[in-house]
Amino acid sequence: MASLVSSVIDWLSAHSHIAYLAVFLLALSESIPMIGVIVPGTAVILALSALVPRGVLVLWPLLAAATSGAIVGDGVSFWLGHRYHREILGRWPLNRHPELIERSEAFFKRHGDKSVFIARFAPGVRAFVPLLAGMLGMSVRRFYAVNIASALVWAPSHIFPGVLVGATFGALGAAAKPLAILLLMVLAFGWVTWRLGRWTLRRAVPLLDGGIAEMRSWAETRNTWLSRSIASLLDPERSEARVLSLMLVLLGAAAWVFFGVLEDVISGDPLVLADSAIFNALQEVRTPAGDAVMIGITELGDTRVVVAVTAIVLLWLVWKRAWRTAIFWLVAVAGASALNTIIKVTLHRARPDELLYSGWSAYSFPSGHSTTNMVLYGFLAFLIARELRPALQVSVAVGAAVLIFLIAFSRLYLGAHWFSDVVGGAAFGSAWLILLGLFYLRRPVERIGSPSLLVATSVALLLAGGGNIYRSHATDVERYAARSTTQITAVADWWATGWQTLPERRIDLTGEAEEPLTFQWAGSLQDLEDILQQDGWGPSIGWTPATALEWLTASTDAAGVPVVPLFASGRLPYLTFVRSADTTAAANSHLVLRLWVTDLAVTNGQTVPLWMGSVMEERIYRPLSLITLVSTQPDFNAPRQALAQSFEGGSLVSRADEQPNAEWDGRVLLAHQKSQ
Repeated sequence: MASLVSSVIDWLSAHSHIAYLAVFLLALSESIPMIGVIVPGTAVILALSALVPRGVLVLWPLLAAATSGAIVGDGVSFWLGHRYHREILGRWPLNRHPELIERSEAFFKRHGDKSVFIARFAPGVRAFVPLLAGMLGMSVRRFYAVNIASALVWAPSHIFPGVLVGATFGALGAAAKPLAILLLMVLAFGWVTWRLGRWTLRRAVPLLDGGIAEMRSWAETRNTWLSRSIASLLDPERSEARVLSLMLVLLGAAAWVFFGVLEDVISGDPLVLADSAIFNALQEVRTPAGDAVMIGITELGDTRVVVAVTAIVLLWLVWKRAWRTAIFWLVAVAGASALNTIIKVTLHRARPDELLYSGWSAYSFPSGHSTTNMVLYGFLAFLIARELRPALQVSVAVGAAVLIFLIAFSRLYLGAHWFSDVVGGAAFGSAWLILLGLFYLRRPVERIGSPSLLVATSVALLLAGGGNIYRSHATDVERYAARSTTQITAVADWWATGWQTLPERRIDLTGEAEEPLTFQWAGSLQDLEDILQQDGWGPSIGWTPATALEWLTASTDAAGVPVVPLFASGRLPYLTFVRSADTTAAANSHLVLRLWVTDLAVTNGQTVPLWMGSVMEERIYRPLSLITLVSTQPDFNAPRQALAQSFEGGSLVSRADEQPNAEWDGRVLLAHQKSQ
């Protein structure tokens, strides 16, 4: 079918004067019973509409042809039904598809005269409804009024999208075809994923129920405190049984995340390296306006606000004589804070900036703001939502989740915590909250007047939070101010041994060590650019929508595509230069130099920044001629040697702790501007 449509489009493009007649006939055929099911009229009309931006066809005659064809087609179908009545349904080929007739008749009876308009846009019944309208005695005047109105809407709704697609493809140029194919692949993948998800859920629910039954059976055969608790939680007579089962699963997931993060923090796994990368990335994007907003948000999660909101809720529960709920509330918030402090003191993990806090608060893992506010607003949302209607329950849950997330993110943005601190705190708070919730739901929940409590806590948050912001904001602006961590060293010290304090390899945002950093430069970027350009290096093509599309153009060589920016310890490269590779695959290969700023500067009468960089050979390849992908070649010595030829006073030095191998011999190129 796709080949047939493509052939038809190619022929009509060469005979544009016939295309308008073709559109008329195709629109007409869409309304003829059985013919409209077989002929791909809509697909061809959309494809022909895409030729309008290229000047092959003209818009207004195309619209007129599609509109008139749709009117005539429905008119012919209506006349057949009006003339032959039900006797036509017994003739071939209509008598071979009684199910389509039944669906169409039910559709017409359900929607009445409006069905003629609606059916125009409904696949399957559109070709039969006008026929049935004539059979069932719809007046001719009424029919044509609806027929013409629907055609005036139908034609533009098919022509204009095709024109838009044609204009878009014209702007995309050679990238249009692979982009369209990729879009279809994404849509197909999404559809398959959705179907697999539905299939998995249909089978996962029975498996979950079976697992719950097995656990309940095990608990009923034993007489211990744990078995009785499990049997009570999983009692099928309780309406909360499935909710409790879900909470058990979430408890296991939260505990798994917390202990996984804790293990990485203790052992120094890649997550700790990712902490530094994420910290640097966020510090790079800080602005005064962003600082002011994030400081205000973090002040909403301070101890003063937590104590105030906790006290208001506790007093409310006491006033309502909800004694059991009040005890759980106090244990939840106070217990989370106490356990968080115990873990902090035990681990003694330093914050990104140790000057922010003192005493026990100077320790970092897990984040107290993340832990305490997760428990505070999570438990509060749970208590309030239980007595509200479903729509308000969703609003309360979303509001609490947004507040918790913003407070946690503010700690990252301001540099008060590492990423693992925030994730670990949120996971620990979630586990503690769910654990208490499981015990809380073992007995009937007390009514506490949720709507009024929501108002009271909202007012308490506004007053306490606003007061804390008013009182602390000026001090906190200074406390959380972005600080420069640049260290200055003598150029001789850097040249001798100081260069080894910089990282050996680039660390990406996930904490993984990537290619070696084989170049260090002390000086201004302008001086470096002048040196490189004299030796054939040039700046990489900048990233724009037009250049990004070159990654979808199969005919582009390596010099025609922009270089992919890579993070090094959370920082994007300040300079990216390229040069042709001296290889047999030079058209599909180039040398790429990326340079990142460091936290060091060197001085010898003049202080200049110190930069670190990687130089590598990148080759591009095009799987299925759809997209362009880049492959880093494993040899990092030859690209570094090519770069070294640009520097007369450069020096190749070796790392003492690096074992040479085929990919990298452990040597680093040092260079500086002449004044140094």
